[in-house]
Amino acid sequence: MLFHLSGIYCALYFLATLLMIVYKSRVFSCPHSYLGLDLMLLSLMGPLEAARLHLGMKGNLTEAEVPLAASVALTVGIGLLSVYFLLWQTMVLWADWVLSTTLLALHGLEAALQVVVITAFVR
Repeated sequence: MLFHLSGIYCALYFLATLLMIVYKSRVFSCPHSYLGLDLMLLSLMGPLEAARLHLGMKGNLTEAEVPLAASVALTVGIGLLSVYFLLWQTMVLWADWVLSTTLLALHGLEAALQVVVITAFVR
């Protein structure tokens, strides 16, 4: 259930972040090279998130530890990208802060539950 919620939220997160990057480029005077970096990292985050969700669902349904462990590893990488969008992107708006904090909380909950499930599968 949490993977489905995360999939829906991540799709909305990507759309909202993309629209905010466009907004920042139009309204504020930001160097376009920095906004290009933000776009590149956002486009990197999309396939990583899809792979993380796929491996997590596959590991959960087949009760396999390896896909779940790979999903946890991808969660750490995506968490670092979320921290970038929370703290270090070119301009952090209040909406960026709210969206990224919610995403980090959701990923933290998923990672904790995945570790619990992995330990249950190993036993």
